[in-house]
Amino acid sequence: MPLHIQIITPERTLLDTEADEIIVPTTTGELSILPNHVNLVTQVASGILVIKAKGKEESIAVDGGFIEVTEKSVTILSDYAIHAREASAIQAEEAKKRAEKAMKEKKSLEDFATAEAAFRRAILELKIAGKIRTAK
Repeated sequence: MPLHIQIITPERTLLDTEADEIIVPTTTGELSILPNHVNLVTQVASGILVIKAKGKEESIAVDGGFIEVTEKSVTILSDYAIHAREASAIQAEEAKKRAEKAMKEKKSLEDFATAEAAFRRAILELKIAGKIRTAK
């Protein structure tokens, strides 16, 4: 009996599929979820989650959020998520440079926090873009 998995961001539903297992970065460490897992709600950490289905793996970068687990489903609500096949190392490197510059020029704490979040997301995208490149 597979798990129904949804990954939802403010912009879209990134993923709505069935899988055998999902490995999620949480604030207390990686969590591996299989069908019939105990019900759970916890915080997702920035990192790369792995979805395993029918002998294949998919990687998705997430930047925080929350996960709700039931016996048959996993729902992740995240402010930011990007699938490995959508990641661009060139665009991520440019975003990283822009974010670094913005952090140096911080005009307020809010500007710095926004730039820091952009920097973190660019690093995640670089990681996941590198992962797909090495997997080919």
